[in-house]
Amino acid sequence: MPPKGDPDALAAYKEVNDPWEDFNRGVFEVNLAIDKAVLKPVAYAYKEVVPKPIKNNIMNFLDNLRTPIILANDLMQLEFERAGDTLVRFLMNSSFGVLGINDFAGEVGIPRHDEDFGQTLAVSGVDPGPYLMLPLFGPSNPRDGIGLLVDILMDPLTYLTGTTFGLSRSAARAVDTRARRWDTINDLERTSLDFYAAVRSLHRQRRADEIRNGIPSAAQPAPMISGTSGDNPAPTGENKASKTE
Repeated sequence: MPPKGDPDALAAYKEVNDPWEDFNRGVFEVNLAIDKAVLKPVAYAYKEVVPKPIKNNIMNFLDNLRTPIILANDLMQLEFERAGDTLVRFLMNSSFGVLGINDFAGEVGIPRHDEDFGQTLAVSGVDPGPYLMLPLFGPSNPRDGIGLLVDILMDPLTYLTGTTFGLSRSAARAVDTRARRWDTINDLERTSLDFYAAVRSLHRQRRADEIRNGIPSAAQPAPMISGTSGDNPAPTGENKASKTE
């Protein structure tokens, strides 16, 4: 923290809200190392070799598996219309869409949206707290970190499937998300004077847009190493003034 005698520096420090920056930068470097050693090569091969229709099928299938989490958070936020859309999408895509491989509901005009328990906490007025870089999971904060844990615990697949399936599902989502954000992440890393600060800023913009259920205002989505949450946001509906960043 800068000295109290420097009000400008103190104001900037509070605005950044990153009191654990040394720790966060260390975790960020570890995440980058894992990305470059493992995730990036696999994502590149996936991007170049797998045909786009199959990649879309994989994304649709993974999105469909997230339905219980989205539905539960829709209901906890009293978003009953969105909850209805989520349920109808699940029923249609699991049947006509062949276990969610095809986004049949989207084709007939019911777009996907995403919700998580971090957003539910935001609706309740819970402050996000300081910026926090999580190992593997990427940019977050204490509120969203708790939300991530709750989402995992209330996901039926956590209990109905084995550890192998859970790890495979997370790995598939990470690879798919990294491949889809290939150019965004590479361009940001190449052009940023401070890659860490750029990721922090874009993450906060993207997260604020998700919480408001609004169209993202950021020019590009925040790069996340793992892509385990909010991977393919397509938020719809009215902005909620009651939600906080």
